[in-house]
Amino acid sequence: MDKNERRICGYSSLLIALMVNAPKLLALRENGLMARYWQFNPFELLFQFAFTLFFCGLLFSVNLRRNRGLSLYRESKQHVRYVVSNFLVFCVLLILGTVLQRLLFPDRQLPRLIFSGAFFRLGLSALLTGIIIKIILLIRDAGSIAAENQQLKNAYLASELQLLKEQMNPHLLFNSLSSLSAVVGENPQQAQKYIRDMSAVFRYALAGSHQDLVTLSDELTMLRSFAKLISMRLEDAFELKIDMADTYLPIKIPHLSLQPLLENAVKHNAATPERPLRVTIVVQDDQLIFSNSLWEMPTPEASHGMGLANLNERFRILLHREIDISRSDTHFIVKLPLKQ
Repeated sequence: MDKNERRICGYSSLLIALMVNAPKLLALRENGLMARYWQFNPFELLFQFAFTLFFCGLLFSVNLRRNRGLSLYRESKQHVRYVVSNFLVFCVLLILGTVLQRLLFPDRQLPRLIFSGAFFRLGLSALLTGIIIKIILLIRDAGSIAAENQQLKNAYLASELQLLKEQMNPHLLFNSLSSLSAVVGENPQQAQKYIRDMSAVFRYALAGSHQDLVTLSDELTMLRSFAKLISMRLEDAFELKIDMADTYLPIKIPHLSLQPLLENAVKHNAATPERPLRVTIVVQDDQLIFSNSLWEMPTPEASHGMGLANLNERFRILLHREIDISRSDTHFIVKLPLKQ
C-alpha cells in the first residue's frame, strides 16, 4: 500500500470502529432498550472499540498489501481461495474477540449475548471494510491504466521527437557542406575559418543530440558561430543583432531552435550590400522574437515549411506551447515561447 492508501485505511478503520460501537452509548439511558441487554462499562466499550479497529486494520492489510497475504490469491485469480481465506480470517477473529471479552469481563453478560454482539460488530465491520477495499482496488486499477497510458504517450512523444531531430541534422549538414564548397572555390583561406566555425556548430549539434532542452545561452553561442559562417558568404550583406537581458540566458528551449530560423532567413532572401539581411533577436513578454528583413528573391526556392513545422512540433512536445509566425511587408517574425 502506498501512503495515501494507508491513510484511507487508517481513517476508515477509525470511522467503522466508531460507527459499530456507538450504539453502546445508548446504555447510558437507564430505561433505554440497550440498557436491558448491556450495562454500560467504559472499559468494555474501549476494548470493543480497540478490537474492531484492529479487526479492520488487519483486513485492510492482508487484502491490500501487494504480493503478500491474501492479495496473492486475488492477484492470481484464485477467487474461491480468496473468499474462503477471508471467511476463515473473520471466523478466527470472531472467536478470538469473544474469548478475550469473556476473559477480561467474565461477569458482564451471557456467553450467547457476547458472541451475538461480536458477530454483529465484526460482520458489519467486515462488510464496510470490504466495500472500501473494493473502492481502493478500483482506484488502483484506474491509476495503473492511467500510468500505462502515460508511459505509452511518453514513449510515443520520445520517438516522435527523435524522428524530428533526425530530420533536422542531415538538413543542417547538407546545407553547410554546400556553402563550404562555394567558399572553397572563392577563397581557400576563408574556407579554413569556415571549417573551424562549422566544426563548432556541428560539435554543439552532436553533443546536444541527446538533450531535448538546452539553455538559451548555449543556443546563442552556437548561433553566433553559425552566423560567422553566413557572414563569410554574404559579407556586408548580413547583420545579426542580439539584445536581451542576462536573466533570460538560463531559460531552456529545445535544442537547435534558433539555427533553423537563421538558415531559413538566408535561404529565402536575396541579400545584397545595398539591401542587407538584418536579423534581430530580442525578448519581450516571455517570448523570444526572431525577426529578419524581407528581400524577396526573383525566383524563390520551393519551400514546404518543414523546418518551421518541425520546430513548432518540438516546442509542442517539450514545452506544451506552440510558436507564433507572422509576416509583414518588410519583416518575417517568429515568436518562441520561453518557459521560465
